[in-house]
Amino acid sequence: MAAITALGLLAILFGLLLGYAAIRFKVESSPVVDQINQLLPQTQCGQCSFPGCRPYAEAIANGEADINQCPPGGEATIIALADLLGRDAKPLNPENGEIKEPTIVYIDEQVCIGCTLCIQACPVDAIIGAAKQMHTVIADECTGCDLCIPVCPVDCIHRTPVKTDLATWQWPFPKPRTQTRP
Repeated sequence: MAAITALGLLAILFGLLLGYAAIRFKVESSPVVDQINQLLPQTQCGQCSFPGCRPYAEAIANGEADINQCPPGGEATIIALADLLGRDAKPLNPENGEIKEPTIVYIDEQVCIGCTLCIQACPVDAIIGAAKQMHTVIADECTGCDLCIPVCPVDCIHRTPVKTDLATWQWPFPKPRTQTRP
């Protein structure tokens, strides 16, 4: 009975200490960083030269990175970031890549050897499979970052455009009119 009481008192003591530490040492996030992070596409692809969207958002907020380094976000993200931060919009920095149509990857399961290199390279865990077994891509989770393609030793991972449905359809930009006079 004494052991149970001693363990109970220790549990209460440690609970109080953890509660105090949570209040005393709470790290608050910057609301600007949160707003910038919400505007980014969350592909975690690293094309901006940062390991993910959150570190890139922190670098933008701290003035360490420019707003035009996110190829997956494209022009729409650059404009949204410029509006949020009161800066001028710029074209995408060509050193970070180019704007392309949204894609996802699929794995040719007949060719896959189950090496698991693609699983390790995927930043969002969109690839499932076991060692020495075929792998497959969860299409709804794939962000199209293409980080799994170069690591595949048998080239069984291929890009495919995102199928247009109600959730992915966007209104097309108007084409400039050319005026012709007879």
